[in-house]
Amino acid sequence: MAITFEDFNFNRQILNAVADAGYTIPTPIQQKAIPPILNGQDVMGIAQTGTGKTAAYVLPIIMRLKYAQGENARALIISPTRELAMQIEENIKTFATNTDLRVVVLYGGLGPKTQIENLNKGVDILVATPGRFMDLYLAGHIVTKTLQVLVLDEADKMMDMGFMPQINRILEVVPVKRQNLLFSATMSAKIHELSNNFLEFPTIIEVTPQATPAQTVVQQLYFVPNVKTKINLLKKLLDIEGDIKKLMIFCKTRLAAEDVFKFLLRKFGENNVKVLHANKGQNTRINAINAFKNDEVKILVATDVASRGIDVSDVSHVINFDVPVVIEDYVHRIGRTGRAYQSGVAITFCNPAEVYYLRKIEKLIRQTIPISHIPDDVFIEDTGYDEKQEQAKEVDLQKRKDDPDFKGAFHEKKTLNQHKKFEAAKAKSNPNMKQGKPSAKRSYRKK
Repeated sequence: MAITFEDFNFNRQILNAVADAGYTIPTPIQQKAIPPILNGQDVMGIAQTGTGKTAAYVLPIIMRLKYAQGENARALIISPTRELAMQIEENIKTFATNTDLRVVVLYGGLGPKTQIENLNKGVDILVATPGRFMDLYLAGHIVTKTLQVLVLDEADKMMDMGFMPQINRILEVVPVKRQNLLFSATMSAKIHELSNNFLEFPTIIEVTPQATPAQTVVQQLYFVPNVKTKINLLKKLLDIEGDIKKLMIFCKTRLAAEDVFKFLLRKFGENNVKVLHANKGQNTRINAINAFKNDEVKILVATDVASRGIDVSDVSHVINFDVPVVIEDYVHRIGRTGRAYQSGVAITFCNPAEVYYLRKIEKLIRQTIPISHIPDDVFIEDTGYDEKQEQAKEVDLQKRKDDPDFKGAFHEKKTLNQHKKFEAAKAKSNPNMKQGKPSAKRSYRKK
């Protein structure tokens, strides 16, 4: 017999909100995490993105707080990115719609004035990125003594983004007696260390093997020699993939994202494509996300700033224009599709310098990604000199990571050139020296 939300010890306000949102059967992470969280236990949840983990902790928090009380927050949720923070706030508002609970979201990228005003009106649940939380706390706008629950969401992403110092400072300023919840897609050594410092005898919940892509996602891999051929292949796939409802294209850098965006802009026009990366203003980013979520645009080009925190249920395809260097991001990128039991397609383009990261990804997800062949009518461009040099440098860098003693082809070539220059200069300064031979000995007579 399937478990329903009615089987949990939720009040009628929450159950009605869940039903109105269209949810009936809890996901595996919700089935396993909700009971111990309701019980007041510390919980560590290992769950990939798109599994419904936000509701797994938001619903018990709403149940615990029940109604608005006092002026200061009783629950604090820390998120790595502003996009995810806004998504969590949206979830809370959906599930707390039948209560008077107040939620305030804090993030950087815009002035704090409005956020401070919202805090001063009173708050029950605070959602914040680490940097903005500490800024407003140190400025005296946040009182932490009333906190009962602390959640670290996407903890592995926070580690990757270098937020560990801020997390440690937050742990120093919140009450010792509290319930702690930690959620992560992977169980790395850093996460293990953080959990030891943060959690008290936690209940550990792992609903899928660590960093395993959703079973509903079909993965495809194309080996592509260079950027121009990647563009040609992208054009072909967009021409033949008639079932693309919504597409997210992930790029490694802002520059690459802008280049892909400009190409798509010429092909589809500005009404069909948006771009999202850290160099865009906050309002531009929010508008891009909302346009994509509301079906106003079909394609969103993004860097990994957007690989988490965008909960769009009907993304049919994800294309990794570049293989991610932070290999865990692969799981989060392709987790944008195949959400909530729907099927999806994740396509990855891989050039020779990206094979190193691809192999690490396959090891992480414990799968070999099936290889697809580039269609015959896709023009394979020659790799330009500069790009070839960049790829060779990257391969050298990878070999050096695995073998610190490896000097690299560039080093060897440079050493050879330096040696030749040295010998030439030596020969020029000593006309008696022949190339590669010592100069004849000079005889000295005693005067």
